[in-house]
Amino acid sequence: MKVSRRAAVGGLGALGAAAAAGLGWVATRPNPPAVTMGGADVARGHRLRDGGFPAPSVTEDAGIVIAGGGISGLAAGWTLAEAGFGDFRLLELEDRVGGNARSGRNAVSAFPFGAHYLPVANREARALQHLLRRLGMIVGDRNGVPVYDEYQLCADLQERLFWKGRWQEGLIPRTGLTPRDRDHLEAFDAAMRAFRDRIGRDGKPAFALPVAYSSQDPDLRALDRQAFAAWLDGQGWDSPVLRAHLRYAMRDDYGCEVDQVSAWAGIHYFAGHRGWAEGETADNVLTWPEGNDRLVHGMAARFRDRIRPGRIVHRIAREGDSVLIDNFDVAANRTVRMRARAAILAMPHFIAARIAPAEVPADRAFTYAPWLVANVTVDRLPEGRGAPLAWDNVSATSNSLGYVVATHQGPTAIQTATVLTWYLPLSDMAPGEGRRLLLERSAGEWRRIVVDDLLAMNPDLDGAIRSVDLWRWGHAMIRPTPGFIWGQAPAAAQVRPPLFLAHSDLSGLSLFEEAHYRGTFAAEGAMRHLGHGFESLL
Repeated sequence: MKVSRRAAVGGLGALGAAAAAGLGWVATRPNPPAVTMGGADVARGHRLRDGGFPAPSVTEDAGIVIAGGGISGLAAGWTLAEAGFGDFRLLELEDRVGGNARSGRNAVSAFPFGAHYLPVANREARALQHLLRRLGMIVGDRNGVPVYDEYQLCADLQERLFWKGRWQEGLIPRTGLTPRDRDHLEAFDAAMRAFRDRIGRDGKPAFALPVAYSSQDPDLRALDRQAFAAWLDGQGWDSPVLRAHLRYAMRDDYGCEVDQVSAWAGIHYFAGHRGWAEGETADNVLTWPEGNDRLVHGMAARFRDRIRPGRIVHRIAREGDSVLIDNFDVAANRTVRMRARAAILAMPHFIAARIAPAEVPADRAFTYAPWLVANVTVDRLPEGRGAPLAWDNVSATSNSLGYVVATHQGPTAIQTATVLTWYLPLSDMAPGEGRRLLLERSAGEWRRIVVDDLLAMNPDLDGAIRSVDLWRWGHAMIRPTPGFIWGQAPAAAQVRPPLFLAHSDLSGLSLFEEAHYRGTFAAEGAMRHLGHGFESLL
């Protein structure tokens, strides 16, 4: 989701420059579409930062307390419930669980506020496969290989790119290329296929998903210590077409520029996904109008009676063999102290360090990318010259990541109106600067930027844009900077029972697969500590 700090309107490269120049709909249309602005609850987040909570007025007991209701916290709760461990509670700051996988809905369609798809699971992702079977997404096996529900897999056309005035299928330009462009694209593709197929000397895939199953070969781990851009320079691959595609990829999964991520993370984007399913299904993704909130609801339904939303966990400390979890109940306006035999901190590391400083040292190596997401309701489907409308639609000249069509598949695909989910990572400014920009720029200014960008890709939408629902993510995802994945992250994950950490930032990649693995890993560790028998899914 590259943003120029020199742009006249405060930092959106070509997007901001176009708006500042008066080239958008604002200059010619007196009735702009309706706009809303949402995001993570800033007031509760700032209250957690500032402190000043009342002393506990009531104490409750639980076997395990999960602090945080994002994907990792939900995965932990799901794992406990699947193992028959019922004495747990999940506390969530927001009024809804799901983290950056939450969604919204209007009269036209459901739509994601953030994460919107899940690739077909790798063979090593046993716990994830178990979840997908239980949720009805893997519906059987054929010759020992998982069979996925075809109605939940992305339908054709999956991707298209606006390139030189026309839409083409796929996200890599195929026309107007120089011989150097073609050579570098082919060489890069061959290198990624070799990494994808490589098995390390320890018998593990070179690049696995979850990351924990990856080979520990020294030459592979050394890739994490240099920037992806420097590694590419070392290979002599400087084609601007290749570099533009890689920039899109790094911003797409990591919210970062090519020189901000490690070479290991950059290669993992292309070599880490090895979907285990028959035929072309292996390269497909699961997607739904509401995005990954479909998975959120599936997990939460397993133990909904144990979820406590609107709870600001503000202090976690040991007391003998127990853990005290102080949490402010927003609705009741009081602090509740929970005494647990174990606690799972399923939250970003910087928050865990704030509420449990004696257990989780602060670490500035953990940095997070800010994003803006816009769900744009339109009265007619986008068109354009060339390839037909796809699920994912990207422009080679835009600073955004383009848009995903919420009603791409299923019965709603035939309707005229739809919702376009538009993504923009604020990646070419310092993360803190991006967060300030998200808060300071008005909804009207953001709306102008979003609409101008959509109309540059699809002028056929002129007059068809009904509303723009904006969503701000100040700390959307961990940034896999050089040295982080195999350096700082593992060291930061070391806490002593009965405390356990669970969050995708401990893997260095903000992916559903990583959050699910971390939640499962922490839940199994907590049950092992308490002597509760279970069959490991890892």
